[in-house]
Amino acid sequence: MILWFTLTQVGVAVVAGLIAVVAGLAGRRPSDLTVGALALIELLLIVQIVIAIVSPFAGNPPSGSLLEYWTYLISAALLPPAGAAWALIERSRWSTVIMGAVALAVAVMVWRMHVIWTIQLA
Repeated sequence: MILWFTLTQVGVAVVAGLIAVVAGLAGRRPSDLTVGALALIELLLIVQIVIAIVSPFAGNPPSGSLLEYWTYLISAALLPPAGAAWALIERSRWSTVIMGAVALAVAVMVWRMHVIWTIQLA
């Protein structure tokens, strides 16, 4: 179940990121759809935070470093609102590109959090 949730998060972040990057490079300003996609990513990250808090009590402790996990989680939770706020304030095509880069960075962080929690490889 955690794998499917993680893949959903990564998928939403990658699709939103690619759409935003392509739209920004094409000269389009951020649409409500791209800002909404970042809001969806943020909602999924809030669910991830709840899961991270509850999982150890349910007998599912992380396999890797808790410090690294929470650093990624907090960073990933702060990036989408910052990107969306900047895009709404500036409304330029470059803010759309930055929103896309933020979404792609969050996708990488979410996958790394999954690896730390469940299948520590290194």
